[in-house]
Parts: sequence; structure tokens; C-alpha cells
Amino acid sequence: MRRLIVASNNAHKIKEIKEILKGIPLEVLSLREAGVDADVEETGSTFLENAFLKAKGIWSMVDDAMVLADDSGLSVEVLGGAPGIYSARFAGEHGNDRKNNEKLLGLLAGKEGQERRASFVCAMVLVTEDGREIDVEGRIDGIVAEAERGSNGFGYDPVFYLEEYGKTFAEMDSDTKNRISHRANALSKLKLELQKLLGVG
Repeated sequence: MRRLIVASNNAHKIKEIKEILKGIPLEVLSLREAGVDADVEETGSTFLENAFLKAKGIWSMVDDAMVLADDSGLSVEVLGGAPGIYSARFAGEHGNDRKNNEKLLGLLAGKEGQERRASFVCAMVLVTEDGREIDVEGRIDGIVAEAERGSNGFGYDPVFYLEEYGKTFAEMDSDTKNRISHRANALSKLKLELQKLLGVG
């Protein structure tokens, strides 16, 4: 079975990717599971550039495996697209979800309705064993809630509110979120590309 190494050790992300790609004859592995101990510097100016840098960087370190990397984050219109590519370290400390959400809510204090519009964006790059590249992008539009709600999910999920569902991502069950999220959106496109690549339906 062909191997697909996901350029991440984020347990939530790996779980989502494994669930969405279920049914495709691939062994999906995190960096840790693949025995890769590396960190690729993200110096790109867009989600896609950063995903490409990660995918190519890890691909150059492994043998006979496909590599998938993604870069994703929240883009708020009134903040000029911020936090954007700095989503994970918006408050200065990488991966501190609570502080990131606090900073975002503080910046939007007093803003209402359409001024709180935001999109979750996910860019993905897959590099095949022989170095071919496939890139896809997914997005979902919503608004930033006025306070954190819900305990599922991670990152900005507690403040990303979808009006048509009346819930934040963190209030949704994982099945619903995995069907509609920016990552699900990108992965469904990637799944089609993988099916073509592997010759499966």
C-alpha cells in the first residue's frame, strides 16, 4: 500500500484527514508515525506558498512516499485578511488558541454584523513519490461570534459562527464539521485527485 505522509503532528488535523480520506487505499501517517522529525520554516506570503514549502521540504527528506501539507487559517475582512497566515501565532505564542481568540475578539469589539465577516481558508499541496505536485484550496464563509461558544474543535472553532447552522464550529459534531469545513472542502477536491492518481473510484 502506498504511503501518504501528512506534514503535521497536529492530532486533530491528522484525525480529520484520516476520516475524510477513509476508503482510499493509502496508509496515512503523521510525521511522528513516519519517523520524521523535522520542521520546515514557513516563509511564504500566502497559505498556498506555505503549504508548498512544507510539502516539498518534507518530501525531500523521505523515500517512496507521497507528502501532503496544508496551511490554513482565518481571514477577517475588516482586519485586512488578518490573522491570515499568522493564525496560529496571532497573539505571539504559537498554538495558544485561547490568547489568539482573545486578541481577535478584542480587535472586533464594537463591530457588528457584516463587519464581523470572516472566512476559514485551507490550501493543500500533495507531492507524489516522483515529485509531481497537486494543489487545491477550500474555504467556508461565516462571521466571528462575539464570544467563544462550544467545546469541540480547536483553534478559532469556538468563535467561527455559521449563520445557516446557528452554531460555531466548536458547537458542531465532528461529522457535520468534517462535511462542511474549509479542510473538508479542500480534502474532497484532493480526494478526487487521489482517486484519479490511484485509479480507484
